[in-house]
Amino acid sequence: MAIAGYEWVVIGIIVVALFIWGPSKIPEIARSLGKARKEFDEAAKGLTNPSVVSAPRIESTPSDPLIETAQRLGIGTEGKTRQEISDAIVDSARAK
Repeated sequence: MAIAGYEWVVIGIIVVALFIWGPSKIPEIARSLGKARKEFDEAAKGLTNPSVVSAPRIESTPSDPLIETAQRLGIGTEGKTRQEISDAIVDSARAK
């Protein structure tokens, strides 16, 4: 079984990426690309299927631990979904 020309290109790109970013960064980059792809696919579905309702927005309720944590970290919660707030908290923790 011989390796075709385009397969060598893919192998070369992977080797170059390992040298540039190192093996510890590759999974993080792949996760970011996967997340971007997922968001793109969801946006494309939204354009083709307008009947899909987006996630409900939540109001600030002080008894919610998620909201309290976001407010303690200085993250605005108005008009955001629970997932958006959670992602902002995780991003804030990673930044520290």
